[in-house]
Amino acid sequence: MAEPDEDEAVVRPFAAFLQELNKGRVHDELSKGLHDLLAAVKATGKKGSLTLTLVVSQEKKTPMLIIDDDVTPKLPKPDRTRSLWFVDKDGNPTRSDPNQLDFNSIQAVPTPVPTEDKTRKEAN
Repeated sequence: MAEPDEDEAVVRPFAAFLQELNKGRVHDELSKGLHDLLAAVKATGKKGSLTLTLVVSQEKKTPMLIIDDDVTPKLPKPDRTRSLWFVDKDGNPTRSDPNQLDFNSIQAVPTPVPTEDKTRKEAN
């Protein structure tokens, strides 16, 4: 492995920066966001995303930098159940098909109560 040049800049690992950003809160948000995203993708079978946005600006008249952060999870949503409706003659939603014949005259037939067989009784 080659030795780094003395003139070559040492790049700080992003993970180390991220753990300090906003006192570690951004790292925690990303960790929780990733956990929630993985669970939602597994539950729905749909894709989602987790976005970290860093906006860097310089404080006027100083060498100080300002870093604003935003963690945006976009979790997939489960499919919603659908309901079926019809429209009646007045244009209103109804659960019953207005074109279906009405069977008001049909009645349930009572179930007969079983009776003991008299011939069995007499044989005993």
